[in-house]
Amino acid sequence: MSRLRIKTKTATDVRKALSRINNMLLNGEIEPKTANAIIYSCNSILTSIRVDDQESRIEYLEGLLNEIQEAK
Repeated sequence: MSRLRIKTKTATDVRKALSRINNMLLNGEIEPKTANAIIYSCNSILTSIRVDDQESRIEYLEGLLNEIQEAK
């Protein structure tokens, strides 16, 4: 079996990976158990990406709030 590489750095990458896996599954190119494991992993990665994004936004907003409070 050839090696597959899946990009998962962004939510868009994960969406594309999930689409690829779904197509491979439908075409009989991948076992359902393997597809399930990859999909589970992609969902975990997507959750991590979302948490990181939320943390960045919170830090940004806290910085703005601090600037506003210091300006008073």
